[in-house]
Amino acid sequence: MQRDGGDGPLGWYVAANIARETAHGEAGLEIQRGLKHFAPGTKVWIPRRPLWWGGRMTVVGHHRGNTRRYVNMVVRREDLENFRVKGVYSPKLLRSLNGHYHELTDPLKPQTAWVSRDEAQGWADAWNCPQEPVRLDGRLQTRVAVPNPPPVELEVEGRTYYLAHYSTRGPRYSSEPPPREPALRRP
Repeated sequence: MQRDGGDGPLGWYVAANIARETAHGEAGLEIQRGLKHFAPGTKVWIPRRPLWWGGRMTVVGHHRGNTRRYVNMVVRREDLENFRVKGVYSPKLLRSLNGHYHELTDPLKPQTAWVSRDEAQGWADAWNCPQEPVRLDGRLQTRVAVPNPPPVELEVEGRTYYLAHYSTRGPRYSSEPPPREPALRRP
């Protein structure tokens, strides 16, 4: 990482844009342009250690009413799109991303930068293709996820699981195959 007049970035971070349309209200039926604090399409930056609150994460970006000041806000993950890796060149932005994780003697030291550009790219790729957690025979699996819509059959550690139920709480798989319908007899 380059610093003090160098040509390179101060650190690598994941950037995203605020979605053009966001769903709010009961059952998500109220559609709005952007968010209360961010205009649609605003570029926001995700710190290395984003705080998570049930599907929400911290981001840093220019506030809708003031384009000069960076603010830290908590937004829903589904209100973000187009995740990518970008270099940070602004010391002001770096201080906002560092938050409480900077050294007092050197506030430009990127304490919260991603370890490498490849690590940041891995997170950006994962966030661009969201996966849903899976329940196998009633147990929530933290290391197994499927795309939306989920596949009918899923192979995990050599065992085949069959889609038994799919709802807003995610897919549920069973090791028991679905019941077979009896063949129709013709008179």
